[in-house]
Amino acid sequence: MLKSGASALARNFESRDSVACQREMLQRLVAVGGGTRFGRDHGLAELAGEPIDRLYAQYRRRVPIRTYSDFWNEYFQEGLREENGRKRLLLEDATWPGKIPFFCETSGTTAPTKYIPFSREMFAANKRAALDMTACYLHRNPRSRLFQGKLLYMSGNTNLTDLGDGVKSGDMSAITLRHRPFFLKPFVAPGIRVAALPWEEKVVELAGMLLSDRSIRGISGVPPWIILLLQRVEEMGHRSLSELLPNLELIIHGGTSMKPYRREFDILFRNRLPNYLEVLPSSEAFMAFQLLGEERMRLAPHYGVFFEFVPFEELDERGVPAPDAPAIPLEEIETGRRYAVILTTCSGLWRYHIGDTIRFTDREPLFIEFTGRDKFLDRFEEKVTQGEVEEAVARLNQTGGIEVREFMVGPDIASRRHVWVLAVGEMNERDSGTLERLLDATLRSLNADYATFREQGRIAPPRVVTVEEELIYRWSREVRGKLGGQSKIPHIDPTVDGEMIMSLTEFAGH
Repeated sequence: MLKSGASALARNFESRDSVACQREMLQRLVAVGGGTRFGRDHGLAELAGEPIDRLYAQYRRRVPIRTYSDFWNEYFQEGLREENGRKRLLLEDATWPGKIPFFCETSGTTAPTKYIPFSREMFAANKRAALDMTACYLHRNPRSRLFQGKLLYMSGNTNLTDLGDGVKSGDMSAITLRHRPFFLKPFVAPGIRVAALPWEEKVVELAGMLLSDRSIRGISGVPPWIILLLQRVEEMGHRSLSELLPNLELIIHGGTSMKPYRREFDILFRNRLPNYLEVLPSSEAFMAFQLLGEERMRLAPHYGVFFEFVPFEELDERGVPAPDAPAIPLEEIETGRRYAVILTTCSGLWRYHIGDTIRFTDREPLFIEFTGRDKFLDRFEEKVTQGEVEEAVARLNQTGGIEVREFMVGPDIASRRHVWVLAVGEMNERDSGTLERLLDATLRSLNADYATFREQGRIAPPRVVTVEEELIYRWSREVRGKLGGQSKIPHIDPTVDGEMIMSLTEFAGH
């Protein structure tokens, strides 16, 4: 019965008209948001009921593209107050009707912390997306035994902060884990006690759980942290993963590209690979997921979000579009072109620049490639993207003799060059000169501006520093104060002057 129901949901998902869905979505969001302060400021109520083409033209004219800082300064900050040294944050009818019950704190790589509104409508939309993704997996893998066991969910810190008036904030994974539907509880591990442990203790507990509980059939998390967990399982179990985890059939990954880590997964699992599904969730919206057997993720325009896209070329040197940048709806996208994603959501974000960039590789279905975030390696105007640096490391890992398990690249402003810190295993080739030449050649092949600037001598050859894998995590813990299931090492130094990459190289003694 479960599989027949999953097949019905999967067929429904695959038969939906994405463009028609998006047009209806914008009409619905504008109608709902019209009574809020944001709606009054922009005359949204006047647009409700207009034909969609006229509505969209007016919406685009009246509502500028905004960043998080814009929303914070204009609409969110007024809900913040301090009481007895405690932070309170209440948004009620500000940009979305009613009270916002949750705020997702970005795990992010930059400070300060962002508080992303997360409405009950968005919570419900995310659950529908997860249900559709699971249904599609079961439909395409009828021999799956996923629901005869559990999914191990590698969440971040599960402690939620009380912001007063019943409002909570925390990592999005913590919010979804703590407030998951009751009927999913038998299928999700770990429980709240283990999920709330400090990161190092939690990894040990999760490894022990994987070794002792053969009913765990899937793992969900960020690729480098899943690898750490699997390595701990091997260390504790003293055998290969294929022997230790014979029932593991699925790894759901997101948060950062799988490319730099894929070879390590292959080595860990050797000749018995699990299925992989990539997802593109965020604190703002659930944007895309992969179907079993397909190479890329599909954009998922059905879950409380209206999408627009700004051509990559329109972004400024910070990777940010102008408020009146030429955005286009889904029906006007071109395959092969890179776009910044603009969201209008059922949590009260209107024409919001999320900072992610994607490239459509097909229209039917809407296959996309995640090409990075707004953290360009661009201090010398080269505009190298996160996707390109991750691809460079992925190709490095394919050459043999080196296994990069974590990395960061940033600018050395004084020397006008890139500095790469590569965290590698103990037995890896450490010829920095070879690594520098390989990374340089790959980036030249991927990015025309970088290639030109290198030929012109405007950017000097890169410098590579190799470190022990543990060192980079120790630096993150001791210097950044960040280490956990959803806290990532930034692959591109987000600071303006390369402060972070310099901190890491100094910590490594170079």
